Amino acid sequence: MKEYSEEQLAAQPVGYWSGAAYRAVVGRIRAALAVEELTQPHWWTLNHVAGAPATWSRAGLTERLAPFDDQDIDFDGVYDDLVARGWMTQDGGTLTLTDAGEAGRLRARERNAKVHRQTHEGIGTGEYVAALNVLRRMIDNLGGDSDLP
Repeated sequence: MKEYSEEQLAAQPVGYWSGAAYRAVVGRIRAALAVEELTQPHWWTLNHVAGAPATWSRAGLTERLAPFDDQDIDFDGVYDDLVARGWMTQDGGTLTLTDAGEAGRLRARERNAKVHRQTHEGIGTGEYVAALNVLRRMIDNLGGDSDLP
C-alpha cells in the first residue's frame, strides 16, 4: 500500500473512501456467498432464523431486515427460494431452518469469516475500533443512526 502524507490524506473526501471500502468489502462478501448461490438477504435470513428458531414470521423478518436492504430485495422471493431448496420450512407461520439449511449457513459463515480475516489483515483491534468510531461520529454528526445494528 502506497504511503501519503497526513496533509494529503486529510484532504481526501470521506464519502469517496467510505464508498470504496463499502464496495470492496460488500463485493467480496457477495462473491463469497454466491459460491453457495446466496445473496446477502439469504445470509441475513439464515442467521436470523438460526438465532431465534420458530420465532420469525415472514412479515416480522422482513420488517427487521428491510433497513439493511440496498438492493430493493423481494424478501418473500428469498424465503421462497430457501424453502424450495429445502433449507428452510414454514410451519404455522414461522420460519425454521432444516439440517441442510444449517449446513449451508455454516459453509457460508466460514466463507464470510475468511473475508473478515482478509479485511482485517495488518489492522490492529484498536485501529479498527477507532476507524469505526470515526465513521460512527460522522454519521451521528449528519443526523444518521450511529447505533450498532
